Amino acid sequence: MILVMIRTLILFTLVVVALRIMGKRQIGKLQPYELVIIIMLAELASLPMADNRFPLVIGIIAIITLAFLEVLISYTLLKSQRLRGFICGGPSILIENGKVMEQELYKLRYNINDLLEQLRTKNFPDIADVEFAILETSGEISVIPKSQKRPINPADLNIPTDYEGIPISLIIDGYVIVHNLDKINLSEQWLSSELSKFGIHDLKQVLLASLDTQGNLFYQLKNQRA
Repeated sequence: MILVMIRTLILFTLVVVALRIMGKRQIGKLQPYELVIIIMLAELASLPMADNRFPLVIGIIAIITLAFLEVLISYTLLKSQRLRGFICGGPSILIENGKVMEQELYKLRYNINDLLEQLRTKNFPDIADVEFAILETSGEISVIPKSQKRPINPADLNIPTDYEGIPISLIIDGYVIVHNLDKINLSEQWLSSELSKFGIHDLKQVLLASLDTQGNLFYQLKNQRA
């Protein structure tokens, strides 16, 4: 039993490290070769865990080899567009100039219902609003609406806007993010002082605290209900 637990922990750690090396991709964003490698990683990890007679070192070597192969292929694809086209394929235009490309749908075995469903997930329930729809190599659909159906933004109205960055998290689940405070040249003492103005004297009771680019401090206490 102890041996199985140790083998499982080793393989789990190794697979997690391998996936971290492969990079940050959602399953739906994976290229075909990346999905194949992940499936093989899962299979290779499960064999030594399920069967103690299967040598652990063989599973470890195979997992490391697959991780190395994925990194090697990724770097190679950065240099070779031809190889990228062969391995990953290319994008397919499903709607062009507002017209559904029937032959392309047939070629991809992609029916109209699938297309309409994907457009709805992109907030385009009316296909008449779409100028282009492109099926990317990851299986995701990119939608370009017709010009008269695009939302108005401040640039269209020549309205100047102030810079808006992203809020910086200062406390998460009671833990002070010190390196974020250092980035904006603030201290934990400053944070404690600011929160004490709201009657908060124990930082561990704070679920989330963040500071936006305008200097506004947002906070929420643990177990705080609306």
